[in-house]
Amino acid sequence: MSKSKPIYLDYASTTPVDERVAEKMLEYMTFNNNFGNAASRSHSFGWQADEAVELARSHVANLVNCDPREIVWTSGATEADNLAIKGIANFYKTKGKHIITSKIEHKAVLDPCRQLERHGFDVTYLEPNEGGVITPDAVKEVIREDTILVSIMHINNELGTINDIASIGKLTRDNGIFFHVDAAQSTGKVNIDLATLKVDLMSFSAHKTYGPKGVGALFVRRKPRVRIEAQIHGGGHERGMRSGTLATHQIVGMGEAFRLAKEEMKNDSEKVSEFHEYFLEEVKKIDEIYINGDLQNKVPNILNVSFNFIEGESLIMGLKDIAVSSGSACTSASLEPSYVLRALGRKDELAHSSIRFSFGRFTTKEDVRNTLELLSNVVDRLRELSPLWEMHLDGIDLDTVEWQAH
Repeated sequence: MSKSKPIYLDYASTTPVDERVAEKMLEYMTFNNNFGNAASRSHSFGWQADEAVELARSHVANLVNCDPREIVWTSGATEADNLAIKGIANFYKTKGKHIITSKIEHKAVLDPCRQLERHGFDVTYLEPNEGGVITPDAVKEVIREDTILVSIMHINNELGTINDIASIGKLTRDNGIFFHVDAAQSTGKVNIDLATLKVDLMSFSAHKTYGPKGVGALFVRRKPRVRIEAQIHGGGHERGMRSGTLATHQIVGMGEAFRLAKEEMKNDSEKVSEFHEYFLEEVKKIDEIYINGDLQNKVPNILNVSFNFIEGESLIMGLKDIAVSSGSACTSASLEPSYVLRALGRKDELAHSSIRFSFGRFTTKEDVRNTLELLSNVVDRLRELSPLWEMHLDGIDLDTVEWQAH
């Protein structure tokens, strides 16, 4: 298998650009095509670029059912998260300085919150329940008079669990608090209807939805009106919320990717659900495995599994022909166990031995079958080398063992 192309099962970290998207992008780059600056108002090159940008904006808006004027282009979901959180905090700081988020958010939400704490804001970090979900009740319990923002993700990037953003949104709206949702993992996976959801700001990413890297968007609600303070200045593009020359080819790519996501969502979902079911059924045949996250309340494209008595890094090395990850791609360079799994109350050993498998549009049944076969062999081989596995087989409860330091 090592001679053929490695199997890609890391769609939650990034997706390949769909060929149809790449073709569309090429039309907006070279001299013989449309390479204009969308802000150039005095000639047809600029007008054509502007038209392409606005068409892409409407494609993004169509997928999530909002007004195209509520979509602000950014360089990705990380920038969108920063713009939403810092933008609200700085604009409304005279109203209050309390923010609510959760311990299992993406770093693109947690780090801006930490940054705001250094500037005098007070942030409450909610614990998830054991299924990896942030409940509306958990949010309700910590709302204060001076709370100005709640930022809770829609779908968790490590577990695939889904938060009830409809109920949380109703709660925040009733209390006059702004609600931001990181929906980087949601587009093309689940329906989003911003006409009915009481969400004020929502972040999107192109590269999680078969679009290019380096482009994303932030939904900023017009009614009731949401004001944010710009974080990047220099020209007043995007109605003053995000300055900088628009990258037409990338924006066109995101628009086309989101247009296709709307068309393909049903097919993608059916195919991925089938893989998820098959993978889950087979992986459960391996002893001492733990599924992380609530299986009854998650998307099928992400499956996070802990393999007891095995180091996650050794497992990934053993699966060298399969692209999977331990934790999220943004933090898996660190050897710390996943902060998301620790927040669920998983022991360090189990958090360390977790692997996230994520399926997508170009995954095949053969990919899944080959992965399961290799996984089973590697787990057996690594456990044979593990003295802890041997002790477990001998009936020793490892939690009761007192280890001596030498």
